Amino acid sequence: MDLFNSVLNWVVPPASLVMLAFAWPALTFVTGCEWLYNLFNSEIVEDKVVIITGASSGIGEQIAYEYAKRRANLVLVARRQNRLRVISENARRMGAKHVMNIAADVVKEEECRRFISETISFYGRVDHLVNTVSLGHTFYFEEVTDTSVFPQLLDINFWGNVYPTYVALPYLRQTNGRIIVNASVESWLPLPRMSLYAAAKAALVNFYETLRLEVNHEVGITIATHGWIGSEMTGGKFMLEEGAEMQWKEEREVHVTGGSVEDFARLIVAGACRGDSYVKYPSWYDIFLLYRVFAPKVLNWTFRLILPTQGGRRTSLVGTGRPLLEGTPPRRLIGPNTVSQQSPPRQIKME
Repeated sequence: MDLFNSVLNWVVPPASLVMLAFAWPALTFVTGCEWLYNLFNSEIVEDKVVIITGASSGIGEQIAYEYAKRRANLVLVARRQNRLRVISENARRMGAKHVMNIAADVVKEEECRRFISETISFYGRVDHLVNTVSLGHTFYFEEVTDTSVFPQLLDINFWGNVYPTYVALPYLRQTNGRIIVNASVESWLPLPRMSLYAAAKAALVNFYETLRLEVNHEVGITIATHGWIGSEMTGGKFMLEEGAEMQWKEEREVHVTGGSVEDFARLIVAGACRGDSYVKYPSWYDIFLLYRVFAPKVLNWTFRLILPTQGGRRTSLVGTGRPLLEGTPPRRLIGPNTVSQQSPPRQIKME
């Protein structure tokens, strides 16, 4: 048996690449035909009910506007009620039929049950559930001194998506609805300073891939993956619980740009309405997946050459025990876009 597996280890990878090369034109043609069919048979979401979690900023906010342009009924969920009011007014002006704001923490199952129950009580149905809650970091794992941030990061990035899905799934079955998930290319592309974020996103993608098989065709699932996205957090900004904005000292002079949040949101909503299983922004990242599977050493060598070494690292303050701003008390991460007066976080990638 060991000899058999050894032979297959040498034969299967190159043979698969050759087969893929010959099959690629046919696969491209079939995919194109399927895309055209779905394009002309896209779901019309006018008057349908769309729940969007993490809707107070970034990708969630822009997705709300895209559904508003399609005249859907919106349920916007986030911790920042004041921010939701502003977004709901914008959505109404863009064409949303009706907008409901619900302040809730999606990492708590009871709060997910509450906002789903309020949605059903008011609208009587759920057609799309859009999970956009996400929290990133930029620390090296060995630098962390406050491990309390570990479960918080995993709670937000994983359970903050799973709990709303668990509660909404029976209602989505009734409408043959759709779940839309905000994932990331880091779920399979290894990058430094993102160990916990990448692990949570990988778990999230695998969860929804499995769920897709379990629900069969009764509920659609669209997994959206993106590279670096320019959002509220890319400039080092952090939102306090009352909605006040502050910026970390070491980020004030750092100007970071990324892909357009608006473009990504537009692709997500269009893909969801077409019934696409995946939305990728940008799609050229997929080439790294081939290297990850068939030539992982080449991928690792390349990253070691182009990425900065540890000697040139810029330390993130999440869980490292370092003060944030001179004269300010340390703070502790408690959820998306919020902090409390305890230990010191700084996160830089938030959708």
